[in-house]
Amino acid sequence: MPFTPPLHHDRFDYSPITRRNLPDWPGGARLAVYIGFNLEHFAFGEGLGARLAPALPNQPDVLNYAWREYGNRVGAWRCLELFEQLQWPVGALINTSLYDHCPELVAACVQQGHELIGHGHTNAECQGHLPEAEERALLQHCRERMLRESGVAPAGWLSPWISESALTPDLLAETGYRYTLNWCHDDQPLPMRTRGGQPLWSVPYPQELNDIPAIVARQMDAPAFAQMIIDQFDEMLQQAQAQPLVMGIALHPYLVGQPYRLRHLRRALQHIAAHRSQLWLTTPGAIAAHVAR
Repeated sequence: MPFTPPLHHDRFDYSPITRRNLPDWPGGARLAVYIGFNLEHFAFGEGLGARLAPALPNQPDVLNYAWREYGNRVGAWRCLELFEQLQWPVGALINTSLYDHCPELVAACVQQGHELIGHGHTNAECQGHLPEAEERALLQHCRERMLRESGVAPAGWLSPWISESALTPDLLAETGYRYTLNWCHDDQPLPMRTRGGQPLWSVPYPQELNDIPAIVARQMDAPAFAQMIIDQFDEMLQQAQAQPLVMGIALHPYLVGQPYRLRHLRRALQHIAAHRSQLWLTTPGAIAAHVAR
């Protein structure tokens, strides 16, 4: 009997990493390392959110809401101090509701020279179910609000909960975004096809080297997560002798900003920074701009 091919996204073709010819990163570096620093705001009494403990059947869920809010009030500020000490620019993934809730936090990211990246309006919601017009309006709103409040329109986007519709890459390109972090399928950036032919780059964003899957889902402790970062870096630095690679680290301050976890994160990031002369410590936007050139 005949078999029909499975559905395909048609955004890019299959390409083995061993058969590519990506140029070196600036300064002749072979490994680009970036931090995706997720700054998120959640609705009180409704919506989505990571959980420290099972949610009670009634709202408001004070325990889990307050645990997440610790990241904006304390954890993020401790992480920003660490990034500044290491002289490491990061990609700050911003919910635009932060401008209403804690504008000082976004302003601190701008003041320290970090890249602002679109990350929806709130992480209490996801976009994949939205009709095309509503999803386009969300993307436009976030871009325009960030431009108005911080003076720069974001070049990149990460959907809350990595939630996409079938049209998300098309809508991103059509509303002025130049790259997406939604796909975790490679260790190099690559161009995606869009219906209008506008360029849209996919920059690798980690779902393994990510504190939510590691700490919340797998219940990994702080020393193990830090060692995971170090092991990933050491191995990728060796692999990068063959071809230039991208290593991302995804962090959420309500997790890694807890003092006992921050101590181990500091150890891991100091290990990477000690190899600064061999690396490009950068941001996702700088990676996208480099390959687009």
